[in-house]
Amino acid sequence: MTANDYYPGLHKLVTLEVQDNAKLTTSENFIKFSENLITQYQLEKVGISEHIFENNSFTIAICLKESHICIHTWPEFNQLTLDVYLCNYLQDNTQKVKDITQEYISYFEAKILKEFEINR
Repeated sequence: MTANDYYPGLHKLVTLEVQDNAKLTTSENFIKFSENLITQYQLEKVGISEHIFENNSFTIAICLKESHICIHTWPEFNQLTLDVYLCNYLQDNTQKVKDITQEYISYFEAKILKEFEINR
């Protein structure tokens, strides 16, 4: 990729069904897993914002130099929404987005209810 080439980043959005409610209410484990993925895929974390609701569901936004990873959990419905976006400013991160999303699907042992890919 040269300075004159630009390939838009991939934005992957999924809604997942999860049977293990503990994974939908234990934000610490999600953050630990995410930080391992960030290291494994050589991404750069800028910061994390987290909100825990009364039922221990959580919303977490991980700001990355390359963009973000966001999650919202609904244990009362056995569901979550996940949003993974990496821009392609210096390199093509398309496969990383697909791989990271699949890592989360495996982590949650989830069934995909909805899945969207947006080239941005």
